[in-house]
Amino acid sequence: MANGVLGTQIVTQIGIIVRDIEKTARKFAEFFGVETPSWQLTDGQDRAHTEYRGEATDARAKLAFFHMGSVDIELIEPVGGPSTWQEFLDTHGEGVHHIAFVVKDMQGKLKALDAMGIPLVQRGDYEGGRYAYVDAGESLKVIVELLEND
Repeated sequence: MANGVLGTQIVTQIGIIVRDIEKTARKFAEFFGVETPSWQLTDGQDRAHTEYRGEATDARAKLAFFHMGSVDIELIEPVGGPSTWQEFLDTHGEGVHHIAFVVKDMQGKLKALDAMGIPLVQRGDYEGGRYAYVDAGESLKVIVELLEND
């Protein structure tokens, strides 16, 4: 299968779960010698239509991005309802949560991944697109995020 099940081999993002986004963003900025990015709060359920393990959730997160060439580093501080972000923080503590890929035909990709034993964990919308986290922990040892932009 050309470019595997996702149709791409290009990693676009590495997501890191943190307890304090402001403190961690300052540390990353100092490390890289760049300005500290401001964080943004994800939309609520009314706009993001977030689902976690098949149920609607009020999960939200503070996000800060470091644009590092072809890969973004995304810092994520969970806030609000149940989510893969909070589950990860509660279970593993801070650390690398996911690697992300931009895909086309997200529904088709999710179906193919599920058939491979890589189930959907969380999904939602953002301005200009949608995201989905799949649990590839058993086979790939990491959560994979699919991003589909309009």
